[in-house]
Amino acid sequence: MSSTALYRIRRATRRPWLRVAAFCGAGVAAALASAFGAPLIPIEIARSIGADAVDQILSVLATSMLPVATFSLSIMVQAYGGATSNVTPRAVTLLMEDTRAQNAVASFIGAFVYSVVGLIALKTHFYGDQGRVILFGLTLVVLASVVVTLVRWIDTLAHLGRVGETVDAIEEAACAAIRRRAEAPYLGGLPWCPAPEGAIAVQAQSTGYIQHVDSGALEALGEASDLVLHLAVLPGSFVHRGRLLVEIDGNPDAATLAGITKAFVIGDRRSFDDDPRFGIIVLTEVASRGLSAAINDPGTPIDVIGTQVRVLTLWAECRAAPTRGEIYPRLRVPGIEVADLFADAFRPIGRDGAACAEVGVRLQKALAALHAIGGPDFKAAARREADNALARAEKLLDLPDDLEVLRAAHALVGHRG
Repeated sequence: MSSTALYRIRRATRRPWLRVAAFCGAGVAAALASAFGAPLIPIEIARSIGADAVDQILSVLATSMLPVATFSLSIMVQAYGGATSNVTPRAVTLLMEDTRAQNAVASFIGAFVYSVVGLIALKTHFYGDQGRVILFGLTLVVLASVVVTLVRWIDTLAHLGRVGETVDAIEEAACAAIRRRAEAPYLGGLPWCPAPEGAIAVQAQSTGYIQHVDSGALEALGEASDLVLHLAVLPGSFVHRGRLLVEIDGNPDAATLAGITKAFVIGDRRSFDDDPRFGIIVLTEVASRGLSAAINDPGTPIDVIGTQVRVLTLWAECRAAPTRGEIYPRLRVPGIEVADLFADAFRPIGRDGAACAEVGVRLQKALAALHAIGGPDFKAAARREADNALARAEKLLDLPDDLEVLRAAHALVGHRG
């Protein structure tokens, strides 16, 4: 199966409705399966369990689970709205894909469907005495599962949509994307180099963001037609009709050109999966929102700065670790520049927090830490962002004591220039 198909399947399985549908199907199957195992139950045991025992438990589940599911959905919608207003709209996608919330709602709706189907089957004498024993056992299992889910759901509700919880989710998504990219720094190919003169240009046929590049499909097409492909875009790049996707060194036929175009998944919005920069950008958006006049929460950007240090430290560690090897020798792919990562992570914070001495000092200390742990490109990027942040702050801070503290922190990063 191609990586494009796997990518689409992975995205589809995160949709809430799919998990709910699966739990509902399991509820129906469990309720009806009791009748088929009836011959395995001794008749003496069947007679010891009254019909009302199962009926009453199923009635309690049927009358309580739907209101609980409805209440849970309303809480989730409120959390999504709060994240949109107080964190960033880009983080709502991660909240909607949270398996804890999806499992809770799916469990409640699945238990409701199970109980309704079980009641209908009981009233129509579908089970018999022996089948009713199996239904009773399954109902106890469902009831225990609902209780456990409720307890866990209460803990989840205490954090759902909160700024700190959302920042942690964004950090986790960014780190996952970094680890995936570290396994294949150039999407499995070789470092980019200019295509020779006369190379054939393949252009985008739609407008949006590159969400996924099927390197395996591109390599197979290149191998079949003796081509070398020089990619011009990475996941996260914005493209439009006519934007260059790849330059081809060789003579591809029409079918090969069509296959190359299909290897680039283009969507309306950026995705966290294969785009390490997007997670970093969204973290910065959270910090900028905290620095806005409407929210005025310098603690959030200070927290985000520490998160950015962890994320970029992971990038440095993963980059230093051995990769899985160059498995697609016909691909020439651009890498991600450290300078771009630093600009994504810190430049907006330095701009929006220039008038806040606490944020400025924390930013300089974070850049000093990254300056110390990284290689030459880390040092150069840290110095540049530190200089930019100090220059902005010097224009907005009036108190000499604030400027003195900020310049002292900046000295830890390096001198100007």
